[in-house]
Amino acid sequence: MSIAARSTNTVWEGPLASGTGQLNSGSGALTGLDVTWAARTEAPGGKTSPEELAAAAHSSCFSMALALKLGEKHLTPQRLDVRSTVTLDEVDGLPTIVSSALVVKAQVSGVDAATFQGIVDDAAALCPVSRLFAGATISVEAELV
Repeated sequence: MSIAARSTNTVWEGPLASGTGQLNSGSGALTGLDVTWAARTEAPGGKTSPEELAAAAHSSCFSMALALKLGEKHLTPQRLDVRSTVTLDEVDGLPTIVSSALVVKAQVSGVDAATFQGIVDDAAALCPVSRLFAGATISVEAELV
């Protein structure tokens, strides 16, 4: 039995360069989000992209993993600000997601920087989205603020 299964549907119309797509999630949280090739590779123009959605998945997943690992050490974060930047690049002539760079700014009382870094490393190993990106370069820059 799985822990969770979620779905999103995208309807695409037209050729890649001039076509458009719209995605809707099963939960309704992502409704009517427009996607285009230009929004993916040039300026977003109010539209989203697979890379932006992957970045959203990674930053939210890592936030949860870090909150869990802090809790296991009896530490409660006052605030975790996690940014993910997912990069699409060309590899062997194919567009490929090559990295997700996480930047964490955390407010956590009662922990020193070295202990915090160890907890961050544990969270990085735990996050399921990090494991999904296993072929990509994942970096985590974290600081207590």
